[in-house]
Amino acid sequence: MATQRKIINDPVHGFITINHPLLFRIIDHPYFQRLRRIRQMAMASFVYPGAVHTRLHHALGAYHLMCCAVNELKDKGIEISAEEELAVKCAILLHDIGHGPFSHALEHILVKGVHHEQLSLQIMQMLNKEFDGELQLAIDIFTNNYHKPFLHQLISGQLDMDRMDYLSRDSFFTGVSEGVIGYDRILKMLSVHDNQLVVEEKGLYSVEKFLLARRQMYWQVYLHKTVLGAEKLLVNILKRAKEIFSLNDKDIILHSPLDYFFTEFDGNINDDVLKLFCLLDDVDIEFAIKKWSKHHDKVLSTLSKNVLNRNLLKCKLESEPFANDFVEMQMQKAGQRYSLSEDEVKYFVFTGETTNTIYSVGDENILMLMKDGSLKEISALENSLIHQTLSAPVKKFYICYPK
Repeated sequence: MATQRKIINDPVHGFITINHPLLFRIIDHPYFQRLRRIRQMAMASFVYPGAVHTRLHHALGAYHLMCCAVNELKDKGIEISAEEELAVKCAILLHDIGHGPFSHALEHILVKGVHHEQLSLQIMQMLNKEFDGELQLAIDIFTNNYHKPFLHQLISGQLDMDRMDYLSRDSFFTGVSEGVIGYDRILKMLSVHDNQLVVEEKGLYSVEKFLLARRQMYWQVYLHKTVLGAEKLLVNILKRAKEIFSLNDKDIILHSPLDYFFTEFDGNINDDVLKLFCLLDDVDIEFAIKKWSKHHDKVLSTLSKNVLNRNLLKCKLESEPFANDFVEMQMQKAGQRYSLSEDEVKYFVFTGETTNTIYSVGDENILMLMKDGSLKEISALENSLIHQTLSAPVKKFYICYPK
């Protein structure tokens, strides 16, 4: 019997091959297909109109890079069995399955205090029951409970397939060329030493370019002040809706699983709650915003209209916290302009901080395999760009207020 095989044409990587029944079962599953309805970059399209690609695009792209990485390692004589190869491909396909609507922007708002990776794991465990245990090895690798840590590092590490795909993809769809990385060269330079993922010494400059591209993309795209301001506005819409939510208010209830998460959800995620979560996507939030734009609560309707019509808050980023006088002045102005109470004005004027680290020296170091066979951590190399100062987190403070 011939193996079922399909190719998918991807604008970033070209042709992606799917060639195993288990991969088809994952891709065809409603939980995976839901990723079509979740944008990869949340509100970034408010600044970069092309950034409307989805989590499904990214999952398939990361899977393709995993196929390439596994082939490279096998060509170098590293032992990866057929079962391990399939498991690591399943794990990368499912690594973002736990993302909710608008991805990171609403991560802790709908399901308070639960990280998307925890949700991904719980969904994988639920699928594993449905698939009669076929995903167990994928789960062991995903949770780093397998005796070959390099397989986990390909999924989650400082040089993993997840990051390599999203940098290339987000750069492609935003048109920001600073994010372009030579991922094909990095893949060719990957190797394994003592069961750890390493990069051959001659791949140093490609890895440095990758880390610098990541830094550029964070400040230029992911943490762009207008994107940040738009995402905080979205968060405040949901915070206000939660605050005034009542099942007796026909203008706020949505007749969707969102109603449950606004009212009954107690933080405990069992299979029934997980199934409800897997019915949510960007469309639910977009519908809610359209409905709430006509709500009698002035704060909720104003915030919703502002997002619908891209009438965003002004957002400033600086290296020092903003002076209290400046914050107070903006609060007074907004309060007078919209006739808001002291509590209400906090939805329109607020401060916070955001950090980005180009390279974390710690558990997931990038190890370079030197020509003499020794291993060196990348920031310890004499001629490396990635030294201790670049591995320190960069913190910036922001304030958002009406223009």
